[in-house]
Amino acid sequence: MAARPHFLDAVVASTAPFTLRLRRTGAPLARARLAGSSTARRRGLLGREALDTDEGLVIAPTQGIHTFGMRFALDVVFVDRAGVVVRLAAAVPPRRIRLAWRAFAAIEIGAGRAAAAGVVPGDRLDAAPLPPDAPGFGPAEV
Repeated sequence: MAARPHFLDAVVASTAPFTLRLRRTGAPLARARLAGSSTARRRGLLGREALDTDEGLVIAPTQGIHTFGMRFALDVVFVDRAGVVVRLAAAVPPRRIRLAWRAFAAIEIGAGRAAAAGVVPGDRLDAAPLPPDAPGFGPAEV
């Protein structure tokens, strides 16, 4: 049986960073990496001191995240398979759990980034590969 399509289909085959944009405004949300393997999802952002302003991690598939072991607060944007925002969790501090039962993925970005980009529930995000000359970040799989 074929996998059901989702908003990350255009970037899932690569380990390269990609861009997430708000479809409504075209505004960039983040340069992101996908944590798609079990190991990468478990590791997440553990051990990081902070995120760059435009940096993010997409954890998929998942309906929840935790910030145990984190050293900084982050915004979490939960989206469904179509990339529609189903829940926002702003400035989640360390040692917390956040869930969204309708979510397909959780996008972790720096605290305040979702509000700065104007993200609201119901917005749709698009994922697209970064151009080859765009700066990357971090290891191949976070």
